[in-house]
Amino acid sequence: MARNIIHMAVPMTVAQLINILYNVVDRMYLGRLPGHLALTGLGLCLPIISILMGFANLCGMGGAPLCSIHRGRGETDEAERIMGNSFTLLLLFGLSLTGLCLAFRHPILYLFGASDLTFPYANDYLTIYILGTVFVMVGLGMNPFINSQGFSRMGMMTVTVGAVVNIVLDPVFIFGMGMGVRGAALATVISQGCSAVWVLRFLTGRRAILRLRLSALRLHAGRVKRILSLGSSGFAMSMTNSLVQVLCNATLQAWGGELYVGVMTVINSIREVISMPVQGITNGCQPVLGYNYGAGEYRRVRQGIRFTTALTMAYSLVVWLLVLLFPEFLIRIFNNEPDLIAAGIPAFRIYFATFFCMSFQFIGQSVFVGLGRSRQAVFFSLLRKAFIVAPLTLLLPALGLGVDGVFLAEPISNVVGGLACLLTMYAVVYRPLGKMKS
Repeated sequence: MARNIIHMAVPMTVAQLINILYNVVDRMYLGRLPGHLALTGLGLCLPIISILMGFANLCGMGGAPLCSIHRGRGETDEAERIMGNSFTLLLLFGLSLTGLCLAFRHPILYLFGASDLTFPYANDYLTIYILGTVFVMVGLGMNPFINSQGFSRMGMMTVTVGAVVNIVLDPVFIFGMGMGVRGAALATVISQGCSAVWVLRFLTGRRAILRLRLSALRLHAGRVKRILSLGSSGFAMSMTNSLVQVLCNATLQAWGGELYVGVMTVINSIREVISMPVQGITNGCQPVLGYNYGAGEYRRVRQGIRFTTALTMAYSLVVWLLVLLFPEFLIRIFNNEPDLIAAGIPAFRIYFATFFCMSFQFIGQSVFVGLGRSRQAVFFSLLRKAFIVAPLTLLLPALGLGVDGVFLAEPISNVVGGLACLLTMYAVVYRPLGKMKS
């Protein structure tokens, strides 16, 4: 069981790390431009980008576990229909979101915390990025269907192709052609287009076990409901993360100005990078858990849960210590401005004070999603961000903590929300599985 999870998790972890390079590399390059306004402007776009990715995960992370469960039962035709319906949903979401974001980007950016100084940078980046929304939907949303078939290395190559293109084109467009933030956005769109083409070529080719067929694209209400229901936990997590980011940016803008919005952009960038291995491990266990659960191998499912928990916790503790010991080094990767570094170091230590507890949330979520328990997955997605972080982000600064209160909301939620998710998973999933016969 451990070998199967490692076989899936290692390529998926690498893929997750590479995938985050799409936006992190943009931030690293834009952070080298004079001042911090370009970096802050990009930071204002991140909640919108997260929302777009959330719709991709709604279909991908909703449909792929269902495919694994049906494959475990030997129901290949139904698995292909689920994949086809997911693809159709991704196209519909992509086209709709492109139109909506282009039409309302001006009020959205100001609502999300933009000022007259940062709006031009945010608008330049977002306008171009939105034009590649369909590429994001297809590349990110369909890649889980490659992984769910056991081709995790091929799934890793999907994001590798896009990331390499992005890394090469970023300096050419940003500095060589003097395009600034527009160059960063254009490089990202082209790279996402390459990933989308790669995914479609594989899923329509001969190597795929489950193929993307025209006959499976017609939407069926029952399948759509199951896909969206199971994917809603990841979607809820992306949406709440985005809305909390918006709330944090707006609150920081009010209490500290553009400088602290820039600090939060750097913190979010580092959090994304160090969280990706955890997500890779937990996402890697989902196809394995789902397949064995569908096959009735409950003892192996419990083994997989134990192994995933141990591996995730070990990684989180090591990274937690490194992050607290070397905050300045990590901040300088994105920006060398003395004022941003001075403000960023104390904020950094507050925000990551209980980072290791974040792994509890990922472990519990992955088990709920992998076994098709959408209700619990959705509830705990909302609990940590919507019901803990959001209220504390508004309350703590007003109690006299100022900008420190915004950064303090996250570590509190990691402990409370993370423990609640992990302990509930143990009580309602892990223990009952021990009483079921394989």
